[in-house]
Amino acid sequence: MSENIAVVGSGAFGTALAAVIALAGRSAVTLVGRDPSLIADLKAERLHDAVLPGILLPDTLEFSAEADAIAGASIVLFAMPSQAQADAARQYGPYLSKDAVVVTCAKGIERATGNLLTDMLERELPDHSVAVLSGPGFAADIAKGLPTAMAIAAADMEIAERLALAISGRTFRLYASNDRIGVQLGGALKNVLAIACGIVEGRGIGDSARAALIARGLAEMSRFVVAKGGHADTVRGLSGLGDLVLTATSHQSRNLRFGIALGRGEKTDPLQGALVEGAFAASVASRLAAELKVSMPITDAISAIIDGKLDISEAIEQLMTRPITTE
Repeated sequence: MSENIAVVGSGAFGTALAAVIALAGRSAVTLVGRDPSLIADLKAERLHDAVLPGILLPDTLEFSAEADAIAGASIVLFAMPSQAQADAARQYGPYLSKDAVVVTCAKGIERATGNLLTDMLERELPDHSVAVLSGPGFAADIAKGLPTAMAIAAADMEIAERLALAISGRTFRLYASNDRIGVQLGGALKNVLAIACGIVEGRGIGDSARAALIARGLAEMSRFVVAKGGHADTVRGLSGLGDLVLTATSHQSRNLRFGIALGRGEKTDPLQGALVEGAFAASVASRLAAELKVSMPITDAISAIIDGKLDISEAIEQLMTRPITTE
């Protein structure tokens, strides 16, 4: 089945998604951005060197700086940062076609409310089905056509399977799920844990400590997902373990690099922090975990470090001297 797909957000990830979907050749794809000058350059040059240097965008990919470019799309992907998704819903919502499915491609939690992004989008766009795309996929790898697998979740499994078929390509494979909670929380919490792993690297604490953080972090993630109504099995899949391993080990990860800077004691740029999804998610997840009475000591420590309430050395001491349990 051929679809008309719009990708809103002309950053690295949105551009990469639009390119790989267009290359699959099954759907008409338009990349929609807010900067008319950038969009004109992308259309003329087929290059987005600022975020995807040297990667030629496919001839079949269309571009637009107009909000009404999404009007005919049956699938609309929101590929802007998590904290900008509500504004995007308000801006583009009036142009959505009646039966359009909206897919959030961000990995975060709404900071003001603690809501999942699908909950927020359903609040803003009550007449539309809302799905989530998440998992281990860096924009550059996707755009270069390197093999990548991610998860896509919708409340209705038939919609998830339809989306997986429409968006997947020769080198980009999506696995359908109906666990939107698990897929989203895996994507949000792995960013927090990647910051923790960056601190370990920046501090020179060793790979054994990183491995312990990944394993214990996965346990935290699983407890939280189940408490929020998601499935433990989802955490062990692409959007949990897969994304955590990628983000906690690759220097392509902004969250890992942010953690490395913290670990080295470098002064972090406030703008950098604003672009690091884990910096937002840490305090929100820590607060929600306390309300749910879920033990998340690593997340709590990262939240306290980012908020300036705890020194890194103190955080490490606290984590290593906690009462030993069988959690």
